[in-house]
Amino acid sequence: MSVIAVLGLGEAGQLYAKGLAQAGAVVRGYDPFVDADGIDQVDSLGAVLDTADVVISLVGAGACLKVAEDVIPLLPQSALYADFNTAGPGVKAQLAAVASEHGVGIVDVAVMAPVPRAGSKTPLLASGESAAEFARVFRALEAPVEIVAGPVGAAAGRKLLRSVFMKGLAGLVLECEAAGEAASCSDWLLAEIATELGPQGGELVERLLVGSRRHAERRRHEVEDALKFLSELGTESWMTQGTLKWISALAPGANAHT
Repeated sequence: MSVIAVLGLGEAGQLYAKGLAQAGAVVRGYDPFVDADGIDQVDSLGAVLDTADVVISLVGAGACLKVAEDVIPLLPQSALYADFNTAGPGVKAQLAAVASEHGVGIVDVAVMAPVPRAGSKTPLLASGESAAEFARVFRALEAPVEIVAGPVGAAAGRKLLRSVFMKGLAGLVLECEAAGEAASCSDWLLAEIATELGPQGGELVERLLVGSRRHAERRRHEVEDALKFLSELGTESWMTQGTLKWISALAPGANAHT
């Protein structure tokens, strides 16, 4: 039976902790800032890491490197560190360097859909030398894992490229909604867009609008990482720059449509 430690018990962390436990894993969670119901939550890093086979980091991109630097030195070399945070390939490479220094296996995991839809069964991409071992453990726990060839950071890069499209689509729908409201035909225009997107188009349009507003701050950081990655690739980013403006306008404290 696999022992999984979940670091970070926000919405995604709690869903993974509960889902993996239901699938048969022994799961322990750690988050000094959250009291989570229905999870075996411990109050010290040592206690959560002690017997873990896999450690999942879901602490957010801004904190992932600091947390890795604190946690990885405490892990036995038999443990596997899985970084689920949405960060760019450069940050993931820094995480890999920390793991290498301490002889701990690390895998870059990209979560490819909103976790509330399917919980721990959300599709994942995994890259790095330890990706196959991670996939073995998580597939046994009913989590779909696709292995991406390449080093730690390859999965993150693919997720960011997908974000260029998905967040760009959200930015386009937001722009159309605003223009439609100004022209007094927003409902008609959004319905036209939904029709073009196929049978589930209406649901997709609604998810793009609601999700962009609800998670604006987190998505802003993701688009910023996507822009940085496009710059590293040497490709143009005109559309993504516009996406960042729309998502940023929805973030707390921003003025609409600026």
